[in-house]
Amino acid sequence: MDPVDVARELVLDRFPAAEWAMLTGSVVGPRRTAGSDLDIVVLDETDPGHRESLRHRGWPVEFFVHTSDRLAGFLASELAQRKPSTHRMLADGVVLCGDPGELPARCGEILAAGPGPLTTAEQDWLRYGLTDGLDDLRHATDPGERTVIAATLWTGTAEAFLSLAGRWLSTGKWLLRDLREHDPAFAERWLASRDDPAALATEVLDSAGGPLFEGYRA
Repeated sequence: MDPVDVARELVLDRFPAAEWAMLTGSVVGPRRTAGSDLDIVVLDETDPGHRESLRHRGWPVEFFVHTSDRLAGFLASELAQRKPSTHRMLADGVVLCGDPGELPARCGEILAAGPGPLTTAEQDWLRYGLTDGLDDLRHATDPGERTVIAATLWTGTAEAFLSLAGRWLSTGKWLLRDLREHDPAFAERWLASRDDPAALATEVLDSAGGPLFEGYRA
């Protein structure tokens, strides 16, 4: 069955009181794979809100169930963290039932506008974090610890690069997608630096104003 039909059938059965529901994620876009989930956002005031995973007609399903207040809180929290995962789900989703009104369009506008520049405090925290990570990597003697430190610094370098460019942040595969969308050449350099991110992290740190440790206060 078509994923939209499967998702609609499941929502109508599980959430008869839902005000609206949307199917989102890669399953409704060009990045769909054989393992894509049915990511379904549901607004249901009779449910306190929860996340649930299951299988239906052979499809892996992820439910993101909200009340109006819960959804508003999620959206506000994402803006503060510069990680708009729910905004993306709503902006790119397919309506299964009900009417989400202007919410998808508003989420799309927020995504297009970007999070804006970092505050001075945010940029200082970014500089401090990269400085600390580079210092830990430089002095690591345990091979296992060095691997963990390098992985953390590698991810932090990508996040810092996007933040400094006034871009939204993501996790997992979306982090790479965001990098490729913003700067494909940097994305490839970032991938190549996975096992030794020190040089690229230093480059990003220098672009933010250089190392910060002595005198830092938050």
